[in-house]
Amino acid sequence: MSPLSQSDLDSVKRISADLGVEFAGMLSTETIERFVAESLVSMAAGARFPMYVPLLTQRFARERLHALAKVQGVVVSDTPEVLFVCVHNAGRSQMAAALLDHHAHGRVHVRSAGSAPGEEVNPAVVAAMDEIGLDLSKEFPKPLTDEVAQAADVIVTMGCGDACPVYLGKRYLDWELPDPARRGVEEVRPIRDEIDRRVQELLAELLPSPA
Repeated sequence: MSPLSQSDLDSVKRISADLGVEFAGMLSTETIERFVAESLVSMAAGARFPMYVPLLTQRFARERLHALAKVQGVVVSDTPEVLFVCVHNAGRSQMAAALLDHHAHGRVHVRSAGSAPGEEVNPAVVAAMDEIGLDLSKEFPKPLTDEVAQAADVIVTMGCGDACPVYLGKRYLDWELPDPARRGVEEVRPIRDEIDRRVQELLAELLPSPA
């Protein structure tokens, strides 16, 4: 990791202090600071709007730290965890995560990531999801990290090829779907609807209705 500027170091210190309160007694200060610094570098790379980097860093680092706490057994939960992975985390995986989170109503912990994350969520995808009342305007592409993959119970790959992780004990699903990149809203809608159908099937398997 390249040396951080003084401004970056100040951001790392502030964000680490905030997250340190949340993860007190679970993760060490050194671990939190390392994850925050790594997350800042990831979020700053190619950022179109640098002023949002600290906010995105805090959100990304929090997700990674929650995953790490589960992997290390510090946090024990019966809530199923699903990770959606595509190449840029700008279309298919973002839609799938939003749809599953919407239908699950908090009964499933959902994450998404990209093997080569883009700069922003596809505007046509944002528009198509807005049509059904789901707001992706505040979402952002995130890189795939080891602890997030290890924390997942189910990993759904969506065109990320050999970059997708393989861990023992995980359930893998490979959804072959058209890439919404460079497509208009009218072409994204059927992709969205097919993802929605598959997401609801997956949810029914994860949380079967009582007999």
